[in-house]
Amino acid sequence: MLWASSDHEVKEASKKELIEIFKVLEGELGDKPYYGGDTFGFVDVALIPYYAFFHTFEMLGNFSFEAEFPKLVSWAKRCMQKTSVSKSLCDQHKVYEVVLELKKKLVVE
Repeated sequence: MLWASSDHEVKEASKKELIEIFKVLEGELGDKPYYGGDTFGFVDVALIPYYAFFHTFEMLGNFSFEAEFPKLVSWAKRCMQKTSVSKSLCDQHKVYEVVLELKKKLVVE
C-alpha cells in the first residue's frame, strides 16, 4: 500500500499499480461528462468517494492527479457541484491528516 510501507520499491510498485488503475478509469470515462454519459449515475456514485483520497495519493505518491488524469479531475469537479456529493464527501486535506495520524500510530516510516 502506498502509505503503509517505508520500502521505496514497495511504494513505487504501489504507486505504479494505483496509476494504472486510474488510467483505466480515465479511459472508461473518455470524453463523457459522467460514466453513464450525460447523466450522473450509479457508477459515478460508486467512484466519487475516491476523490477524497486524491490529495493523499498525490502527497504520498509524489505525483499530480491534474497532470496524470485531467479528465478524472474534471469529472470529480463536476460531481462535486452536486450538493448531494459535496455535502457527503470528506475534505481531501482532512483525509490526508487522518492518514498521516494512522501512519504515526502504526509506526510506518
